[in-house]
Amino acid sequence: MNEYGAITIELLIGFCALFLYTKFVGKTHFSQLTPFDFISALILGELLGNAVYDKEVQLSKILFALALWTALIYASEMLTQKMKSVRKTLEGEPSIIIRQGLIQYKVMKKIKVDLNQLQSLVRQQGYFSLREVDYAIMETNGSVSVMPKPKYDKPTNQDLQLQPQPTSIPYTLILDGEVNVDNLQASGHDEQWLKHELAHAKISHYKDVLFAEWREHEPLFVQKYH
Repeated sequence: MNEYGAITIELLIGFCALFLYTKFVGKTHFSQLTPFDFISALILGELLGNAVYDKEVQLSKILFALALWTALIYASEMLTQKMKSVRKTLEGEPSIIIRQGLIQYKVMKKIKVDLNQLQSLVRQQGYFSLREVDYAIMETNGSVSVMPKPKYDKPTNQDLQLQPQPTSIPYTLILDGEVNVDNLQASGHDEQWLKHELAHAKISHYKDVLFAEWREHEPLFVQKYH
């Protein structure tokens, strides 16, 4: 087998191994990525990179290392789920960096977060001044959860004494000129209805549509290529 064929096979095996790894450890492992998880991902990439490009490293040994690493990650996940006593050590814990409107400087210093970073993280939550924040909590994955002061909080239907309306999810029917048949059926419509709605917007072909979305009790939203 030539060199390119060997690389192809090793990459395919590595791809399948990583796919099985992500299925095995679960979605929440990546949705709540901690610094340790980030380092784990780098190590996995390094292991597979060595298998593909280092001729002295056997693929079987790399797969064994990957399987062992997966087992260790899975074991740590099980420990954090079953034993609360080790959860703080393995996963860390949230830190309150603003409490009752006061910035907790000692806490920020301990977790190595400066004011510029704090302002940036708070802005990402939609609050552009620290004076608007009552509580801010640094989560274990590095994001910040914000509870605004009452006068800066968004009013709810209950506050405004409005009758709540039933909610519905939007369906993307056309994306990049192609119809999403599954979403079209889930929305309770067919292509004849879709063509009729597009005709109202003076559109004859799906390929002319960049984006089309339908939501219950609302007209079809259509965006053409510009």
